[in-house]
Amino acid sequence: MTAIHPQPRPHSRIRWRTPITMVILLGILVGGGWWGWNSLVNSSAEPTCTEQKLTNNRLVPKQVVLNVYNGGARAGSAGRVAEALKQRGFNIDKVANEPKGDKVDVVALRGAAADAPEMLLVAGQLNQKAVMVADGRTDHTVDLVIGAGFGSVKLKGIPSVTVAPGATVCLPVIHSPQPIPSGQNPN
Repeated sequence: MTAIHPQPRPHSRIRWRTPITMVILLGILVGGGWWGWNSLVNSSAEPTCTEQKLTNNRLVPKQVVLNVYNGGARAGSAGRVAEALKQRGFNIDKVANEPKGDKVDVVALRGAAADAPEMLLVAGQLNQKAVMVADGRTDHTVDLVIGAGFGSVKLKGIPSVTVAPGATVCLPVIHSPQPIPSGQNPN
């Protein structure tokens, strides 16, 4: 028979590594929560539009930001329409295929309200009657979605839209492109 050897006694030494790690991780969690809350409460987000009184109570194309989307028209149609409207003074932000993938028969306009002055000004540039879609956007940009049945813009669109005297209009903030410093990647 073999002799039974006595088992070594466990050390009564306290292991501090786990509690210290937990305290550090808890500190990181609390610090991250505090930073996130401060970022949310003290947000420095830029306004999407500014309330302004219009000169002579008229809204002109240079005060409108327009996105032109292809919603079923031939390739390149959105680019041609955007270029024509840019020459009239509109600020063109995006030219692309319709982001939601929606197809339009002729033409549709999307904006803050169906009777918003910026929507009426863009509608006055078109040969066809546009379907007006009010989506309640807060930045007051206008989306022009052209479909397969869209012909062209008018040779001479309306130059401005009248607003009520003394009324303020929320005009989109227009960001001018910043020059890229020499040697820096724009992406």
